[in-house]
Amino acid sequence: MEDRVLIISDPLVMMGKPIVAGTRITVELILEKLAAGETSAQILASHPRLTPVAISAALDFAKETLRADTVYPVAAVSV
Repeated sequence: MEDRVLIISDPLVMMGKPIVAGTRITVELILEKLAAGETSAQILASHPRLTPVAISAALDFAKETLRADTVYPVAAVSV
């Protein structure tokens, strides 16, 4: 099975934010929904063009991005 690129960034789509290929759904939106307590099933129901694999790809993209050797200044975050 051939690997498909599921997360792309195009400066002409959603201001260049990483999105799920073939949609205008940003990785940021998926992360926000998960952080707010939505389940993958709820996200999939709200966004029928998404797949479970796309949600996993968004999480993997975020993981790999944060793993990069970059310093992110972070203010205190309330939980």
